[in-house]
Amino acid sequence: MAAPTLPYGSWPSPIDAALAASLDGRPEYVGTVGPEVWWTEPRPAEGGRRTLVRLPADGGPAVTVLPAPWNVRSRLTEYGGRPWAAAQRPGGGPLLVFVHFADQRLYAYEPDAPGGAAPRPLTPVSGTGGGLRWADPVLRGGEVWCVLEEFTGPAPTDVRRVLAAVPLDGSAAGERGAVRELTDDRHRFTTGPRLSPDGRRAAWLVWDHPRMPWDGTELKLAEVTADGTLAEARTVLGGPTESVAQVEWTAGGSLLAVSDRGGWWNPYRVDPDTGEAVNLCPREEEFGGPLWKTGLRWLAPLPGGTSQAEGSGGGLVAVLHGQGAPVLGILDPESGDLVDAAGPWTAWQPTLAVHGTRVYGVAASPRSAYEVVELDTATGHARVVGAHGVDPVDPAYYPEPQSRTFLGPDDREIHAHVYPPHHPACRAAADELPPYVVWAHGGPTDHVPPVLDLHIAYFTSRGIGVVEVNYGGSTGYGRAYRERLRGQWGVVDVEDCAAVARALAAEGTADPARLAVRGGSAGGWTAAASLAATDLYACAAIIYPVLDLTGFAEETHDLESRYIDSLAGPPQTLAVINRERSPVARADRITAPFVLLQGLDDAVCPPAQAERFLAALRDRPAPQAPVPHAYVAFEGEGHGFRRADTMIRALETELSLYAQVFGIERTDIPRLELVL
Repeated sequence: MAAPTLPYGSWPSPIDAALAASLDGRPEYVGTVGPEVWWTEPRPAEGGRRTLVRLPADGGPAVTVLPAPWNVRSRLTEYGGRPWAAAQRPGGGPLLVFVHFADQRLYAYEPDAPGGAAPRPLTPVSGTGGGLRWADPVLRGGEVWCVLEEFTGPAPTDVRRVLAAVPLDGSAAGERGAVRELTDDRHRFTTGPRLSPDGRRAAWLVWDHPRMPWDGTELKLAEVTADGTLAEARTVLGGPTESVAQVEWTAGGSLLAVSDRGGWWNPYRVDPDTGEAVNLCPREEEFGGPLWKTGLRWLAPLPGGTSQAEGSGGGLVAVLHGQGAPVLGILDPESGDLVDAAGPWTAWQPTLAVHGTRVYGVAASPRSAYEVVELDTATGHARVVGAHGVDPVDPAYYPEPQSRTFLGPDDREIHAHVYPPHHPACRAAADELPPYVVWAHGGPTDHVPPVLDLHIAYFTSRGIGVVEVNYGGSTGYGRAYRERLRGQWGVVDVEDCAAVARALAAEGTADPARLAVRGGSAGGWTAAASLAATDLYACAAIIYPVLDLTGFAEETHDLESRYIDSLAGPPQTLAVINRERSPVARADRITAPFVLLQGLDDAVCPPAQAERFLAALRDRPAPQAPVPHAYVAFEGEGHGFRRADTMIRALETELSLYAQVFGIERTDIPRLELVL
């Protein structure tokens, strides 16, 4: 039977918003507890909480460690960090320490203890500002060493961060003074400590305003004294213009780090005494990425290996590497040989763990969502062991991404992933071109890989194309590409997205009259700024966005409070740049319809930004025509939607906007009311 001919955008699809929402999110923070593998996993249908899952060593099915309402997630710097650590004990099963999202306290829990005792708190509650927050824990004797973020006043920037030791006996649960501080707070930001195998040294990363961690960090090294304090802390690598993204110890006591001192994040062996750094695999590839959260791991040394050289502390190292999307490889640091893992996975997340000869990570492909994958380095065999991707619909409805490079202004390269409309049983008329939506990713210092995303498939299976643009400033392509956005936010990102959209229209891939732009967070800025800077787009979806540079610098959380310095310019010129680029200041230039989606608990891009933007739109001087738009706010949502009901409404709202603007008939979603 011939496939029915239906207009683009009107195709029926089994991928509805509820299905896309139910499978949103991915496993994170993989770790090994003896022979077991543990990780955090999203639960959109349970209020967006994250649970902790363990995979038994006997090959049985994965089980949930903590039932609802326990939510294993840290709010450190608002984006969080590794929220758990666990260790085997001689008897009684493992001891788990985790951060509970609701109160941000550290808790201890013995999941195998008889009687099912509840988690017990280890840290106190503070009523000052954002309270006390913890992340990146490491169990050491009778303590857990971790990052402490402590608010000292009501403002988002009234905060200090130190390395701290929390007693496991619960004595600090009601007494802040029982928490032992391991470092002073002279550095604004810190990652958690990494302890050498003999326990005699600790290494960690620090950086300070106005730098972001991809601008410059320092690798600190200190001696651990007999009484458990850190002494003689010194910098052994990094600086204001060198970003060290990770530090790790090998089983033999060597220090490994990921640094971009050569223009690309590469793996180095660092002499802990002299700071001499040797590049173990000099390539124009990224072996690291932006340190948005503490506890990310792009490399993980194996405990032994056939290549281990006498006295070198060498041995094989699992690494993530590549341009754009990283893949898993096994590096021999003595020879520099690098062998990639076999399998269909084309993008790996920066979370690696090892046990014996096995490496564990989180990976996806264009045909599979993120799963927990095991690689046995002894055999080369890789398999999925957790968070198994189950095709909820026929994979024939999944889009096939095309990774392409476009040319922008001054012939600069722009990397993008094109997802054409795709349906196994529908087609459009030969003379019709499909509508396309340009997706601008958040960050903006970040990137998107070409992997299965049912939020994209929700649109492509209905006949609306999507193109994700890794505009200048994105990670994955070296420091020079990353720094294209320096001082040019609202210019380069807008130009690159527009160049890709125009190229798709010029080659006959997309309908030039039915182009849209959408993005969340920094991508929301790009979407809104694009409406103000060009008449290319017929509409936009603007999601928990930055809309006002000056307001963002004053209102956002501490981590990004000086981000604008590198993206737009120093404080003394910010007022001028704000008038030239901010959508709030340029609302009079916007003519295309849009929908604005905002979480009311967003501490990164507060709803005040959205409210000022809408007020500026209403106050435009006559005779400018009103702009059809909708503002949808979600109670209980922060920066990044996590609840299933929120995501359902957001997707259906976005589709309704496109249907109305592009002239598409759809009766299977609620109609979005656009106001003037």
